[in-house]
Amino acid sequence: MFRVADDCVACCQYQTDADDWLTKLGARMEECHLELAQEKTRQLEVGRYARAKASRRGEKPKECTFLGMTFCCGKTRHGACKVKRKTSRKKLGQSLARLTDWIRRYRNRLPTGALLREAKARVQGQLNSYAITDNSESCQRYMHLTRRALVKWLKRRSQRKSYTWAAFQQALRHVGWPQVRIRVNLNPLATLNG
Repeated sequence: MFRVADDCVACCQYQTDADDWLTKLGARMEECHLELAQEKTRQLEVGRYARAKASRRGEKPKECTFLGMTFCCGKTRHGACKVKRKTSRKKLGQSLARLTDWIRRYRNRLPTGALLREAKARVQGQLNSYAITDNSESCQRYMHLTRRALVKWLKRRSQRKSYTWAAFQQALRHVGWPQVRIRVNLNPLATLNG
């Protein structure tokens, strides 16, 4: 179960377990004079046969977005079924748009070093939230696009090109630009079994 405040995603192995859990949750909430938001409550099939069943219906397996993360049907590197997580496209786009807007506004107000250090702090915050199991690909994409936005707007400071890619990479190394690494492992037993 993944829970934040009053929102949660529960993963059950069997459909009967999911139905039972949802019934009990509804009853417990009723005791507290609360009710489930029916428009936000969904059951998604994730499992060994989910992809095959969805393709027989002419569909793709369904996905669920929760707190900026998309939960979907996936496989481990050994071929076993698992729930995978990745940054939702909407959240990734919003984060990039906010950072790009900030860079555009402050590129001429701050010295290069200060701008890069502040951008580093913003990028580090994004990674702290989203660098979780299965999400390294989305994080790598985010990092690539942030570097592109930074160099683009730094080059627009003057008429002459102020940065080559090599000089920009050197500046990033100088400020200790963060690297993508998983900060939260949501499969703690995988390291014990693998």
